[in-house]
Amino acid sequence: MEKIDKLDKKILSILSKNARIPFKDVAAECGVSRAAIHQRVQHLIEGGVITGSCFLVNAKSIGYSTCTYVGINLERGSMYKDVVEKLLEIPEIVECHFTTGPYTMLVKLYSRDNEQLMDLLNNRMQTIPGVVSTETLISLEQSIRRAIPVHIDEE
Repeated sequence: MEKIDKLDKKILSILSKNARIPFKDVAAECGVSRAAIHQRVQHLIEGGVITGSCFLVNAKSIGYSTCTYVGINLERGSMYKDVVEKLLEIPEIVECHFTTGPYTMLVKLYSRDNEQLMDLLNNRMQTIPGVVSTETLISLEQSIRRAIPVHIDEE
């Protein structure tokens, strides 16, 4: 991706607060045409700066009451990609990271209850070849959820 300029940053700042805002409103706020906004956004998508937009579903509203982070230790870090392929088969896992620190990997998942969580851990995750151990951290409440801020530098 080429350099992101001040207008790109302003567009990103606006869209990160409300991805559903009409381009005409973004254009008005930026002082450019709707076509210019459309072109810029398309360029940001093609350059991998914008990686998607989606509706966020409240997990509790569809029956997933337990949010859990699971630290996973592997026999060897080189097994990461093979383990990720197996984790992709578990739809309750919504994030997976290759990490430094006490775990090789950290995953975030949602379960309906503790019984399903136990099944996911014991029968799905811990049976994956290469997984040595897991440590479970249950989230009691999510207090902050936001996009990374886009700072618009003065030129």
